[in-house]
Amino acid sequence: MASDSRTNAGVDYVSNYQKLFDFSLPGERVIVICTAGNLSITQSVIACLQKALKAQDTINLHTLPTLYEVASYVGNTIRQIQQKDGSWLQKDGIDYQCSFLVGGQIRGEEPQIYRIYNQGNFIHATPETPFLQLGETKYGKPILDRTLKYDTPLEAAAKCALLSIDSTMKSNISVGPPISIIMYETDTFVIKHQLQLPPGDPYLLKIRKLWEESLRKAFDNMPDVEWKYYLESFTQAASSE
Repeated sequence: MASDSRTNAGVDYVSNYQKLFDFSLPGERVIVICTAGNLSITQSVIACLQKALKAQDTINLHTLPTLYEVASYVGNTIRQIQQKDGSWLQKDGIDYQCSFLVGGQIRGEEPQIYRIYNQGNFIHATPETPFLQLGETKYGKPILDRTLKYDTPLEAAAKCALLSIDSTMKSNISVGPPISIIMYETDTFVIKHQLQLPPGDPYLLKIRKLWEESLRKAFDNMPDVEWKYYLESFTQAASSE
């Protein structure tokens, strides 16, 4: 799972906030949550989840027996915050849409990842749809569509996620570093790999340069449009009529 850290309320107000959160209980469960959308709503949801853990409420991220129930719990928390704050934000014309990714593994289950919508309902990744996205998706999605499969090796998937975010940063100023990324290996029940890549990070600069050079080379190798062939085909078709 990977995310940027930029939020904006217009071109003259840009800030950096954490969007990727680790709620794991090492040895028993790994739970990672990624947020997108209205910052006040997402921060309130994360604060409620943290508060329930600290207070050791009967129902919290560490007591629920399945990741499906964790996703449902997060969805219900979104609804509670929306009911409390949504009407006031709507009154002033403020967009209060939000969405979440919840992924990981609870002992006794296979790893899973869910996308939770603003309304609190959710879907999960499948072999046919092996990745899920939040926020500004259109610029980075083509890379994921063309490279990711259900059996893509984990290291390659991590590299693909970073390239996808970098392509989004290239085309949209509302997305920017630091970039956070977490990689989890099945049945380890602990996160061994996580990074935060700041602005100007050498690795980010390197992959951007190599990716752009590779795209230019691939573009140069594409055959030219066969104007003459299609013109002749069109002329022959017109003549036969």
